[in-house]
Amino acid sequence: MIGQGVLRECLADPEVRQVLAIGRSATGVHDPKLGEIVRSDLFDYADIEGELSGYDACFFCLGVSAAGLNEEQYTKITYDLTLAAAQTLAKLNPNMTFIYVSGAGTDSTEKGRTMWARVKGRTENELLKLPFASAYMFRPAFIQPMHGIKSRTTLYRVLYATFGPLFPMLNALFPKYVTTTEQVGLAMLAVAKQGHPAPVVENEAIRTLDR
Repeated sequence: MIGQGVLRECLADPEVRQVLAIGRSATGVHDPKLGEIVRSDLFDYADIEGELSGYDACFFCLGVSAAGLNEEQYTKITYDLTLAAAQTLAKLNPNMTFIYVSGAGTDSTEKGRTMWARVKGRTENELLKLPFASAYMFRPAFIQPMHGIKSRTTLYRVLYATFGPLFPMLNALFPKYVTTTEQVGLAMLAVAKQGHPAPVVENEAIRTLDR
């Protein structure tokens, strides 16, 4: 869902010359600036390294809900998959800005009781050690999908269908914890272009970076 949002904003931005989307399925978007690589294996990029160099930024939006997964399963998708891509890109593009979509409540100490938060924290910490020119960890909270964007996770679609009509009220009452796919996409572009004072970008900061 977040990937769809940032892709939309990238394609709409006249300063963005080229976008390469990599995933297990096609985006369904057609644009002269957009190239796509569809592949089943997102843990090994050795065969396509030649197509991954020369980029200024990576917006890493792949993720999965921890619901129904044990720590080993969640770590494989959240930590192992992310680091496989990031390590490849750091080698090929040392001047790249890497932006990782994490989540509000992530545990940077890696010692808390909440499994998903520990794994996300470990992932963030390892990403910040890689030799990128800069790396930022985005921690959005409740994200309202806009412009017809829908989550591919059934649980999230149910939640958004339930709470979506309440978005104006949630936004008014809890602005620190609410954002939209458009705001997240624009904020990621802004940070890729201009940087940010802190490597961890919380939801409240995301809301101020969308312009």
